[in-house]
Amino acid sequence: MDALLAIYQDPDFLPLALGTNLVSMGAFLAFSLPLTWVAARDPAALRRFRIQRRPPKTEGLLRRSLVAFIGNDLALLAVTVLAFPVLRHSGIHGGPLPSVLEVLLQLVFFIYLDDFLYYWVHRAMHHGFLWKRVHVVHHRIHTPWAITGHLMHPVEFVVTAGLMLIGPLALGSHYLTLYLWVVIRQWEAAEGHCGYDFPFSPTHLLPGCDGALHHDYHHAKVKGNYAGFLAYLDRLFGTTVRGYEEARAPRPHPEEA
Repeated sequence: MDALLAIYQDPDFLPLALGTNLVSMGAFLAFSLPLTWVAARDPAALRRFRIQRRPPKTEGLLRRSLVAFIGNDLALLAVTVLAFPVLRHSGIHGGPLPSVLEVLLQLVFFIYLDDFLYYWVHRAMHHGFLWKRVHVVHHRIHTPWAITGHLMHPVEFVVTAGLMLIGPLALGSHYLTLYLWVVIRQWEAAEGHCGYDFPFSPTHLLPGCDGALHHDYHHAKVKGNYAGFLAYLDRLFGTTVRGYEEARAPRPHPEEA
C-alpha cells in the first residue's frame, strides 16, 4: 500500500493525470459554448456558412450534451488516474521548455497521427457490436451543434481520448506541448460539430483539411467520411460520402434524410 501511495505522490500526477483532463474540459467548453450559442441564434450574417438546411432537433439537446460531457470526462479522469502508474513512465515531462520549432513539429505530427488512427477506429465503430452498442449513441445527432462533440458512449470517449495521447506519450513531450495539443484537439471536436463551415477557421490552414464540412457530412449521411478532419484519408481509402466532393462548393448542403 505504501508503494502505491508513493506512486500517486509522484510530482507528475497532478499535471499529467489531472491537468490534462482539466485543460481538455476547459478548452472544450470555451470553444463549444460560444459556437453553440451562434448555432442557436443562427444570425443572418453567418447563415451562408451553415452546412445543413435541416434544422437540428434541439429539445433537451443542451441538457443531454452537458450530462454526457460531465459523465464522459469523469470516466476519462478515472481511467487516467488508474492508468497513472503506467503513464508516469511515458517520458512526458515538465523540464526545460522545448523550442518553438520542436513544439510546432510535434503538434503537426500529433494532428496527422491522431486523424490517421481515428479514421480506422471510427470506421471500425460503424460495424457490428461497436455500432449497435457504442457508436450509435453519437449518431443520434444528425444535425450537430458544437456542444454535442462529447455526446457519445463513455467507451468511445475514452478510446478517442486515448488516441489523442498516443503521440505525446510516444515522443515524451513537454507538458506545454501536450496541453497545446489537447486544446487543438478540443477545438477540432467543437468545430467539427458546430454546423458551420467558416472559411476563416484556422483548420483550413492544414493541408488536406476540409474543416467542419467533412465531419458534418458524416453525421448527415452516417456512412463514409470517417476521418476527423483530414479528408485525404477517405479519398485514399475510398470512403468519401457520395456527393461530398460536389458539396465543397461555396454553399454546401447535404441532402435531407
